[in-house]
Parts: sequence; structure tokens; C-alpha cells
Amino acid sequence: MTTSSHASFIIVGLTTAGKKFRPSDWAERLCGVMSAFGAEKRMRYSPYVGPRNYQGEKAVFVDARLYEVEPMAYRFVLHFARDNDLQLIEGAALG
Repeated sequence: MTTSSHASFIIVGLTTAGKKFRPSDWAERLCGVMSAFGAEKRMRYSPYVGPRNYQGEKAVFVDARLYEVEPMAYRFVLHFARDNDLQLIEGAALG
């Protein structure tokens, strides 16, 4: 259960004007910033930020629990979307 007022959200790889965001691997790059190397010496995406598809478009799913773990990281991905004029689906169920 989330105790903060911060919501889960999806960043869709389309601008608010409907143009496809470039480069084509933007979602993997953004999630790569949030990844870490595990004990097996392999890069692993954060359990709170992951690349997926949303209605046929590249997207990044952000779990609200990220804010509880690292508020700066939560704000970073949120500002990335806003700075690049990307579509945000706020309050989205990520299941």
C-alpha cells in the first residue's frame, strides 16, 4: 500500500502532438539509467521502472513505490517526460 500521494504512471513514446519520440530505443536508455548490476554481474532494470509497450507504442512504466525508495529518481523520470513533451498516463494500474 502506498502512503504517499505520488501515483504510478506510464510514459508513452509519443509527444502530446502525437509524434513518435526518437531515438527508437529511448525507453531502454531511460530504464538503463535506473538499472543496476546484480551479484551475477548482469545489468537488471529497476523493479520500479521498466520498458514495455502501451497500445503498440514504446513506453516506460513507473511504479509509485519508486518515490518511497528514491524520490529524486521518481522526479527525474517524471521531468524527463514533461521536458520532452511526452504523453503521460497518470494513476495507471501497472499490473
